[in-house]
Amino acid sequence: MNDPESRKGGIGVRSPLSRAMVLLLAVVCGAAVANIYYAQPLLPVISKALGVSEGAGGLIVTSSQVGYALSLALLVPLGDVLERRRLVSGLLALSAVALLGAAASPSLGALYASVALVGVTSAVAQIVVPMAASLAADHERGAVVGTVMSGLLIGIMLARTVAGMLAQFGNWRLVYVFAAGVMVVLAIVLRRVLPLVRPAAKTPYPQLLRSVATLVRTESLLRRRMALAAVGMGAFTVLWTASSFLLAGPVYGYGPAIIGLFGLVGVVGAAAATVAGRLADRGRARQVTTGGLILLTASWGVLVLAGRGGPLGLGALMVGIVALNMAQQALLISHQSVLYRRVPHARSRVTTALMVSAFAGSTVTSALTAALYPVVGWAGVSALGAAIALIGLAIWSLELFRPSPAEPVADPSAGVADGADVDVHAAGPSGAHPDDTHPRPHTPEIPQETSHA
Repeated sequence: MNDPESRKGGIGVRSPLSRAMVLLLAVVCGAAVANIYYAQPLLPVISKALGVSEGAGGLIVTSSQVGYALSLALLVPLGDVLERRRLVSGLLALSAVALLGAAASPSLGALYASVALVGVTSAVAQIVVPMAASLAADHERGAVVGTVMSGLLIGIMLARTVAGMLAQFGNWRLVYVFAAGVMVVLAIVLRRVLPLVRPAAKTPYPQLLRSVATLVRTESLLRRRMALAAVGMGAFTVLWTASSFLLAGPVYGYGPAIIGLFGLVGVVGAAAATVAGRLADRGRARQVTTGGLILLTASWGVLVLAGRGGPLGLGALMVGIVALNMAQQALLISHQSVLYRRVPHARSRVTTALMVSAFAGSTVTSALTAALYPVVGWAGVSALGAAIALIGLAIWSLELFRPSPAEPVADPSAGVADGADVDVHAAGPSGAHPDDTHPRPHTPEIPQETSHA
């Protein structure tokens, strides 16, 4: 199990990942990302317990998101140059320490610092995804990434429900103690069962960060997929920010416990990740993207009816939540599938660029939604969500009519680094397009700033 790759005739042949390993990686992703969402339904309780205003308490979520954003930009690229079993298990252990610090925080300032560190370590989820892609065989890569990403979505959705239940039976500190226990167990299990995942090369850290900018500058496919990631996450954030206002307002009048249960509806959308991944494995990533953007736009036509209230409005809200979550998952999987195929030697750095863009879209739309809702109401923010989705369709129409180069780019370090974990088959036939069978001109290699030991 320590060597995921066997050799036949000098060509690397990667064995399929076991179902148990894929599910374990999905659980790790979900549990790690849940750490930054536990606080959302607990903000009023935490604010009261610490004797601060709800506005000040609301910055708890902001602190964790700032830590997460910094980690996406500065920590996730290390997945391309460090041994990932040690990196992942170490970050999970640090996350447990940070979570215990949050549970023991005597003041709001101490809690800010603890949850910021929780956010930093929670970015381990975005290291696990490209790691899973590297461990997977070519024919199953999309399905594996889809399953792991479905775990991430389920973690986001269930975090609110789990936090509410634990806080009801204990207090808000119990939530963080529980989360720390989960991190410890996962760190130990992964350390024991995860195969060694060696980097392809050794790159100095400053050059590693600069290479992310190089990828963005040289790869039009990456830039367009980054824009679409911002669109998808932006629409996702509009829904979940505004729906809390809608459900707590006079139309429905629900309390926090009932509002938290709507996260369970969003879990249904996780099923789209696995389906999208399998379609991507069959060369249908472009069709998945097209369908996802159409569904994303159409979902707002249904969601706007939720503002009417009553059984019709409630049904429209639930259908819209499922549709939008399915669209967002399908889009994200299609982005990762084509980019991981395009740049197989820099999957962690591609993930950094993609997720930083998605996070930026989420941050901007969250602020817009919070500012606009008191003025324009549910109908207005639904129009905002639809407009964001239409921007995505416009970006995608450019890609359909003027496709970016998408054939795999060879790793300049392949065959040089000793013991490198290189996916030989990822390069595929020269000029083969991952989404269709039409030949395309050969694309020059991406400049790499690599120094070998």
